[in-house]
Amino acid sequence: ARATVFIVAAAPCALVISIPITLVAAIGTAGRKGILVKGGVHLENLARVSVVALDKTGTLTVGKPRVTEIVPLNGHDESDVISTAAALEVRSHHPLARAILDRVTEQGIVSAPAEDFQSLTGAGATGRVNGKQFFIGSPALFAEKQVELADAEARIEDLQAAGNTVVVIGTRQEALGLIAIADPLCQEAADAIAGLRRAGIHKVIMLTGDNPRTAQAIAAQAGVDEVFAELKPEDKTRKVQALDQQYGRVAMVGDGVNDAPALAAAHVGIAMGAAGTDVALETADVALMADDLSTLPYLIRFSRRNWGVIRQNLALSAAVIGSLIVGAVSGMFSLPVAVLAHEASEFVVIASGLRMLRA
Repeated sequence: ARATVFIVAAAPCALVISIPITLVAAIGTAGRKGILVKGGVHLENLARVSVVALDKTGTLTVGKPRVTEIVPLNGHDESDVISTAAALEVRSHHPLARAILDRVTEQGIVSAPAEDFQSLTGAGATGRVNGKQFFIGSPALFAEKQVELADAEARIEDLQAAGNTVVVIGTRQEALGLIAIADPLCQEAADAIAGLRRAGIHKVIMLTGDNPRTAQAIAAQAGVDEVFAELKPEDKTRKVQALDQQYGRVAMVGDGVNDAPALAAAHVGIAMGAAGTDVALETADVALMADDLSTLPYLIRFSRRNWGVIRQNLALSAAVIGSLIVGAVSGMFSLPVAVLAHEASEFVVIASGLRMLRA
């Protein structure tokens, strides 16, 4: 009889159910707040994150850049620069491309798509316009191709220092001109980063393919701790891995195709849902469906609260089972008492886990 009581008392039902019931409740609550968590393990991983890395364009910024200035070079005029740029960018999905196309539409310029279009991931694009090969991208792209920009370098630096991203359009022989594009900082970005620190995040870092001057200007407005600029997709991945080794677990936040490898490499990948590309959403572990950065500090606090409830449930379950085993072995508990205590412990653990239903 005592063996039967022991078997009932030692059944780990409360211990087993303590984790899934808490995670299911937490994922449901996060969903009601516009946060899609793709599994309980990701919510647990978030509780261990100590560093948050963010992309710039479309994450820290609004993601709706506008052309602020066009600077023709080498005897060309503004219409040559913007129409050629539009011909190359009409097939691109990058936010900077949309800014150029919006400017062309405003000016009523009609531009045929470039032939032999090729996207240069993390650098720009190339294609043939009216039988001539053109490139569009960062000044670094043209420096690699040894296209002379000496006369425009001072102008590029001034535009970048003002927070603009500078795009160069030209051939292998010369540059047609510069296009300055500005993407304003999200209104909630500075508050969200301050909220991350209050939530226990030790370091907030920006990873961007943009130039250092523009990145530093945006970072200063947002209050970011550290900036790594001019990163290609593979560079972002390596940087996430390096940050993980240097500072601890990293959560990566991004929205574009260029961010997907870094999202996959991070301990937790977080995509900006509404504005994010399909690749980013598919790769990420968590999606912020409202595209609101202010939900990020909430998510960190929520994940840590969830982990706290799980630990409480585990401790409670272990304590109850241990007490029942001692009572069963010593003969203090009869079978009915063991059964009732066992079932009561399950209800207590379930009720504790359901606390995560409160937002």
